[in-house]
Amino acid sequence: MLRRLRNCSILVESALNTGWVRRMREYASDPDGQSINVPGNRDRQRPGPDRSSTEILLDITDLLAGAPTLSDLFKRLVPPLRELAKCDVVSFALYDASQHGIVTDFWQASQEAGLGRTFPVHESPCGWVWQHQEPLTIPDLELETRFSGVVQELLGLGVRQYTLFPLSTPKRHYGAVGIGMANPKTGFPAFRSSLERAMRLIGLAVENHELNAQWQKEQGRLERLAALTRRLSTLDPQQLIPVICDSLRQITQYDYARVALLEPGARWLQLRSCDPEAPGQAPREFRIPLADAISARAIETRTVTFHTVAELTNYSERLVSEIRDSGARSLCSVPLMLGSRVLGAMIVGTMRGSGMTSEDGEYLLQVGTQIAAAIHNATAHPDSRAPAQAPEKRPTGTARSQGNMDDIIGTSPALQGALDYAAVVAKTDATVLITGETGTGKERIARAIHRISQRKEFPFIKLNCAAIPTGLLESELFGHEKGAFTGAVSQKVGRLELADKGTLLLDEVGEISLELQPKLLRVLQDQEFERLGGTKTIRVDVRLIAASNRDLERAVEAKLFRSDLFYRLHVFPIHMPPLRERRQDIPLLIRHFVQVCAARQNKQIDFIPDAAVEEMMNWDWPGNIRELENFIERSVILSDGNRLNPPLAEMRGAFRRSQDSERTLRDRERDHIVEVLRQTGGVLSGPTGAAARLGLKRTTLQYKMQRLGISRSDYLS
Repeated sequence: MLRRLRNCSILVESALNTGWVRRMREYASDPDGQSINVPGNRDRQRPGPDRSSTEILLDITDLLAGAPTLSDLFKRLVPPLRELAKCDVVSFALYDASQHGIVTDFWQASQEAGLGRTFPVHESPCGWVWQHQEPLTIPDLELETRFSGVVQELLGLGVRQYTLFPLSTPKRHYGAVGIGMANPKTGFPAFRSSLERAMRLIGLAVENHELNAQWQKEQGRLERLAALTRRLSTLDPQQLIPVICDSLRQITQYDYARVALLEPGARWLQLRSCDPEAPGQAPREFRIPLADAISARAIETRTVTFHTVAELTNYSERLVSEIRDSGARSLCSVPLMLGSRVLGAMIVGTMRGSGMTSEDGEYLLQVGTQIAAAIHNATAHPDSRAPAQAPEKRPTGTARSQGNMDDIIGTSPALQGALDYAAVVAKTDATVLITGETGTGKERIARAIHRISQRKEFPFIKLNCAAIPTGLLESELFGHEKGAFTGAVSQKVGRLELADKGTLLLDEVGEISLELQPKLLRVLQDQEFERLGGTKTIRVDVRLIAASNRDLERAVEAKLFRSDLFYRLHVFPIHMPPLRERRQDIPLLIRHFVQVCAARQNKQIDFIPDAAVEEMMNWDWPGNIRELENFIERSVILSDGNRLNPPLAEMRGAFRRSQDSERTLRDRERDHIVEVLRQTGGVLSGPTGAAARLGLKRTTLQYKMQRLGISRSDYLS
């Protein structure tokens, strides 16, 4: 799953870079609006005294695309900017919101003359340019009475004249770029327009770096959040608090952390903390009244609250002194929410002078939701962490499920991994693609995502694309007007319109015809459509979840599914594991289905034979959970008394038949492929190759050879 997330990152980064390069080409034009004819690299002149400003700008454009960091980018830009402006010093300044200052790097030739110098905004000429978004020229620094700190820095570098240009894009103002001259000049009439064009290009490059950095940050947070959920899913109450504190340290780099849990009656808090420098040490614990707690406001309002140490004078002296001793300068109190219930709060402190931001608070709220679920599961269901016991006893209750996903039963790592990602993506509006074999519970996890999302108060609409004829699927999806086609006797509202503000599940999305796929793609891109036979454009706000038991990547290769639609759906993939990959969940599912089916048929089943459970655990269940549920229902019908009597004989017979059939088909397919490979001398591609003779793509043939264990010795011996 993490590999798929990395693939998503590559796709997004590629899209960002593509748009950025397009905008650079738009900006890289001459003063009259004519685009520059970009020569090939072989025709480009080397740096020299006779190079034109156009050639230098083209070099700058080339340098912008490959820099891994902003520092590397600025370093690469120094030589061409010095050549373009005939200057001695180049400076790059960026606004830092955490310090409300201008961080400036000075470069002399390609040498660092002073990096990371921070000046208050009002004391820096770069700050003036950043605020006013206008170029600024200081003709003679020795006569300048403002900006004393920066002036002294520049005079020390031998600069007498200093000109600055805004470093901005239409979306954001980043800072300024400065050009320093040792010998004052009357201006830059020959270079000013070229420099301004260069600044626009550099601004776009900075924006691109920022977007990529934000994406990488979000990806890292998602991965850490999923790892936290997996780590907390198998712990008992005694281990939980130290692991929570250790995990918080890895996620937030905190300097102070406490977990405060409400006692029954919600008047007292149990406070537990761990020393970040001694992660193996047992947690410290004590009780305080809720009214005296720092986290009281977060618990009562169910929102994230921020504090500084100076604001904590009204709270317990013991707490305040402990926080001060930790060195924390700001705190964030995060409610631990389990649905609408609040279990307590976690308090995280940091020594950062800028404190924690609202973005940090939103992320910690997601972390708190996972921690609350882990605390609830460990304390309310302490036996659910233990290995499944032999079921030769009375079922005592429905198996525990993951957090708010009450319909999904199981504790296996394969299932928990899918549930972790579902819990992460549920808080967003991202498109989800759920894959897996038939009967693995794709619809259930889709409903669970909707149920814990912000759209839970709005409709969840399902459309099975395989159950509706192709001719009617478009009408079901988009709706139609009266008279749009024969039989359209009245207006019909489509599923997309019904799902407005809610969630639409497209089950078996791989069955949508190629003719309809572009229309679905438009809805995903623009969130608008027209009914069949209508002209009015309807806008909707729909979160789309798609599900398929087909391999859509292979369908794309076979030209049966559009690649652009696949990548639109493949934003956040979740794979539901088949039952044979989560056998430890089978006893839990058996007990659950026995209870449900017995209640439906007014029977009392108290005992489930161990041998029957063991045999069911050894069966591969090609129909997965749906097949298991039907088998248990049949077993309950056949059972007399209070003992389950499953028809194991039919399972053994089905196993033998499927095994023989599979072996026969596999052997025949293998023999046929080997024979064709022998006839072609092992040649796979080409008009007379084995792939063409078999009517397969070369990649498909290679996959089959690998699956069937065909090696060169089989057909070249």
